[in-house]
Amino acid sequence: MYFKLPMSITANNVNTHQQPSTWYLYLIENKLGQLYTGITTSPARRISQHRGEIVGGARALKGKGPLQFRAIFLIGDRSTASKVEYKVKQLSKEKKQAIVKQKVLPESLCIALCDNSQYICPSNYQ
Repeated sequence: MYFKLPMSITANNVNTHQQPSTWYLYLIENKLGQLYTGITTSPARRISQHRGEIVGGARALKGKGPLQFRAIFLIGDRSTASKVEYKVKQLSKEKKQAIVKQKVLPESLCIALCDNSQYICPSNYQ
């Protein structure tokens, strides 16, 4: 026995999910001084999600506002961004704070994963 499922709204001949090729790595600081690391294709949208202004923020940041970007890096493709995110999440708090202060990803990380990461001023997305 087979059931025919109704067509979803997004499946009506249009793909609403574009495949952007520009990915960003970001570090957000919460009111406790903790740094949260993530990746996104839209820093402005992502900070709004984390702040609870729109749906989709990380559970780890819920109720810990105010939240502020401390660093944003243009990485490139999703695969590289995910690998860099994983490596940054493994770093100590002191090393993450050094990234924020120096506005540069560690050379060892970039040589292995990202050839040309670019720092983006976080105030553009506050």
